[in-house]
Amino acid sequence: MKLTQTVETFGNQDHSWLGSAHGLQYAVTRPFQVSAFVEATHYVDGYFPDGLAVAVPTSGANSGFAVPLVASANEAQTVTITGTPTGGTATLTFDGETTVAIAYNAVAATVLAALEGLSNIEAGSVVVTGGPGPGTAWVVTFSGPQYLGANVPLMTATSSLTGGTTPAIAVTTTTAGGSAVTDGSDILAGFLAFPTSVLSTDTVIHGPILEIGRIIVANLPIALSAAQRATNNHFVWA
Repeated sequence: MKLTQTVETFGNQDHSWLGSAHGLQYAVTRPFQVSAFVEATHYVDGYFPDGLAVAVPTSGANSGFAVPLVASANEAQTVTITGTPTGGTATLTFDGETTVAIAYNAVAATVLAALEGLSNIEAGSVVVTGGPGPGTAWVVTFSGPQYLGANVPLMTATSSLTGGTTPAIAVTTTTAGGSAVTDGSDILAGFLAFPTSVLSTDTVIHGPILEIGRIIVANLPIALSAAQRATNNHFVWA
């Protein structure tokens, strides 16, 4: 059976991003800090579009104001072998748990299996690329249902490598996970329920924020990552 999407209209507005009217009656009006938004990105036509995702920081200069939702990155760590070993193994330790021995020339799938063998890493929560060692580093990206957009501990490595010239193994952070903010602007508060005009002289405007509902992600005016969606469980994502 072929499924088709129905664009619903609520209050004479085209809410194609909104999967149901549930929650509109509970929309909460909040002040928007206009200076925090980029005109070319957030209100190109002189108004904030309905469906604009916002955060409401709980500390700092913008506390209590609606501001743009900050993006979070998935952490990536690079495991590099030096000294051109010709044999031996190494282990990786993540958050207190240590893998089985990994061969010096292992392929990415072997490193992945070793990491997923840890009790604190769920299957599908890490991706390993690169390899085989020792000539090509392995890149471990933490994502999936467990570490999506999170700042995770740096792995450590222990070497039992042999041959070559002073073989060693090290782990470095390629991309730090998280948003690097501490004021709460990386937590989804909701979506602007109706378009709201913005004048060039405005510093603060007020608009209704939808705090619960069913959201059609592909139709939002500004893309919302899976990591951003994961910060709020009051919405059903479609």
